[in-house]
Amino acid sequence: MKSNYLVFIVCFIVACNTSKSSTPKKSQTNEIENLFFSKVDFKKNKPTPNNYVNSFTLNKDEFLNIHFTLDKPLIESLKLLAPSLSQDQLLNKGNFQFSFLVDGKKVHIENLNKGAGTVDSKTTKLEYMVPLMYPKQIDFWGWFMWLKFMKLSGGQDVFAEGNHSLTIEVRPYLKEEALKVGEILAKGNITIEVAKIPIDESLIPVQEIQPDSGWQLSKDNFDRHKIEVLNRKIAEKRFENINGIVVIKENKLLIEEYFNGENRNSLHNPRSVGKSFASTMLGIAIKENHINSENAFLKDFYKLKSFKNYSSKKDSVTLKSLLTMSSGFLGDDSDYNSPGNEENMYPADNWVKFSLDLPMRKDKTIGKDFTYFTAGVVILGDVIHKSVPEGLISYADKKLFAPLNITNYKWQYTPQKVGNTAGGIQLRAIDFAKYGQLYKNKGKWNGKQIIAEKWVEKSVSKQVSQTYAGIKDGYYGYLFWNKIYTVNGRDYPVSFCSGRGGNKIFIFKNIPFVVVITSSAYNNPNAHANADKMMKEYILPAIIERK
Repeated sequence: MKSNYLVFIVCFIVACNTSKSSTPKKSQTNEIENLFFSKVDFKKNKPTPNNYVNSFTLNKDEFLNIHFTLDKPLIESLKLLAPSLSQDQLLNKGNFQFSFLVDGKKVHIENLNKGAGTVDSKTTKLEYMVPLMYPKQIDFWGWFMWLKFMKLSGGQDVFAEGNHSLTIEVRPYLKEEALKVGEILAKGNITIEVAKIPIDESLIPVQEIQPDSGWQLSKDNFDRHKIEVLNRKIAEKRFENINGIVVIKENKLLIEEYFNGENRNSLHNPRSVGKSFASTMLGIAIKENHINSENAFLKDFYKLKSFKNYSSKKDSVTLKSLLTMSSGFLGDDSDYNSPGNEENMYPADNWVKFSLDLPMRKDKTIGKDFTYFTAGVVILGDVIHKSVPEGLISYADKKLFAPLNITNYKWQYTPQKVGNTAGGIQLRAIDFAKYGQLYKNKGKWNGKQIIAEKWVEKSVSKQVSQTYAGIKDGYYGYLFWNKIYTVNGRDYPVSFCSGRGGNKIFIFKNIPFVVVITSSAYNNPNAHANADKMMKEYILPAIIERK
């Protein structure tokens, strides 16, 4: 269950035979023009120069590819940037740089990851075909590059209705201590005609809150127009696969909206948002003396010498280090080649054994060095399950869900039929809001202390520094994230639960709000960025009181 975070699967598709029509040409301004566009489904038909086009209709045409021919292989251009480096060093530090210009203004620059393209493609090939747009996700770096240009850098915003010019430039780049960029290798442009996206206008107005929500309703105002602008972008699929938005202000329901087939009673899979529930249940178990403290050692619960790859360092692993993703196990969910990557755990017959069999990393300090490690949260779930009366699921129902009056929910299970704390526990969006408000209330609900206030404070505090998933100056607590949103020059610190697909529970620290976003964009690489943009540009500006 990734909180997300993206590893591109990359390769080049080589097409197009050499022909006169693909020979580099000079424009009237003496600039190179040897990059061309086509609108062919490359999986069904091999594009040829006869397919090259000068215009493309955004929101209507489904396919867009670029084609360019080099005078010499990329490696030769990289050598000009650093003649003293070996071929391996050049390929490790450099690749193509793509620049996207709309109406002459640079909107996005992409320095391709070193893994984009094979060694052969960078050392011998001269002709390239790169798919940019395809109606479904494809495992090509060009598809991801276009997505980042459109979604992350604002390409979709600058493409207003009407006609625009899109120019793409290709250069070599090398990144050592400083970034070195070579001369243009390929360049071309195309006219982009923007078609209006047909939508159901009934989806745009702010949705009226229906009765029997279980919350008192807030009578406070908010910027309804800003929310309607957001609703339009969701309807246009500018923000894809958004399912719900719930805003709580001062313990009262302010906004409740549903999209794409979900409603108040829909159970939603928030993926790694479920990890935070493991933190909650551990805190309750400690409060009731079923577990001594988070500083207890893993060796207190397992005979670590009976598992593979035992070392004395494993004896120093604490529950706290598992809570803060700093246990030092050889597991990294951001690295598909890591032995402890969660994708290697799921096929295993016993997830706990898989996790405890992993070796320790010699280069990591327990309790200090953050590495996102889902398998460690599975261990925590098993520790809780073994320590509390009647097991994890029964205990959670009695100690957490029943007090919150949450009756409609669904667990996923490990192969050993233990509640899966890696993620995936399904609740209604409005009940995820209850969970967030419980933390906003410092662990209290309807006058009863469900979670110890001190545990809540430690959970949402800055325990370990981390930059995972591009969170600048980010910190991790006890299976909670921390970051800062800046809106109109003001900072708004927030603790939050996060799950793959853009699922979030935001608990703001200096304003009286809890915000839930549920989303099923599980395979969308910009899902988390979408949630950030929705929060920063629409939701927060709509609900913050304007002085």
